[in-house]
Amino acid sequence: MSHSLEHGVLVITVHDDPGRCGKALLLTRISDLVYAHRPAPVVIVLEAPAAAGAALGVVLRVHRLCSRLRILMSVATGSAPARRALEARAEGSGVRLVIHARTDTAITSTAFAAAA
Repeated sequence: MSHSLEHGVLVITVHDDPGRCGKALLLTRISDLVYAHRPAPVVIVLEAPAAAGAALGVVLRVHRLCSRLRILMSVATGSAPARRALEARAEGSGVRLVIHARTDTAITSTAFAAAA
């Protein structure tokens, strides 16, 4: 996992699927970043190896956290199956989870939405 700030947006990139054993650690690390950078909006980028399995569950839990904190959150992944799975499993209450196919689009859209 890596992170950066781009256009006022916290961008967290998950490079690999953490597996069941690493899921809690990944959730803790991302949650700590969200708290440290709040109220900055968040984009989670799932690279190809991370776009399945346990990483999707972590993204959904971070989305619930961001909803409770009223923080705008988006996801970017090139994986169509991962986008469909996230859309199907995302909660309808709170802040809507926006899912993009491209990272640059996710960052730009999130930055504009947060500024509006």
